[in-house]
Amino acid sequence: MATTDLKLEDSGSLPKPGPIGRIVRLSFGTLCLYYVVDLIGVSGDLIGSDGHIRSVVWNGLLIGLVLISYTVNIGFSRGWKKRPAFLSAGAFMALAAYGQVTQGVAETNALASSIWMWELYLFSHLGTACMISAAIATPGCELRAFHELYSRLSGNPTKEHFCPLGPLHPIDKWESSKR
Repeated sequence: MATTDLKLEDSGSLPKPGPIGRIVRLSFGTLCLYYVVDLIGVSGDLIGSDGHIRSVVWNGLLIGLVLISYTVNIGFSRGWKKRPAFLSAGAFMALAAYGQVTQGVAETNALASSIWMWELYLFSHLGTACMISAAIATPGCELRAFHELYSRLSGNPTKEHFCPLGPLHPIDKWESSKR
């Protein structure tokens, strides 16, 4: 069951991904970074001629709200549960309400810019973590890839975290049982 709880394991506790797990991580990383490129493509023009925030900015919002808590908690070793998602959603709703009250429309440049920057960070972090994880075979969650890379460069062991979302943990477990 997917949980945002931080449950770090000792180094060497989780299986390293095999070829399939690494290809899946590479694919996820590519998708995230492709989305980042799309976001950068609209950076100077977040509001369309129809007065609405461009769809590319809206496209990542729901999945981003699902992923932000995992990214912050696992990626930064925090135990904040769903707070990052609630704070993000609350900030976006407050900006929309402020725009509605002050300008008569919820879809303002401030809201668009906030969502855009938030998504740019989130999907850049995820995409880069997935790419590093695919390259160095990070055990467990790809969000620990930066920690694993530092561990390998410094020689200091780091904690691991199983991947709570998606197919990665089951794939890694299955691949390690076949070795």
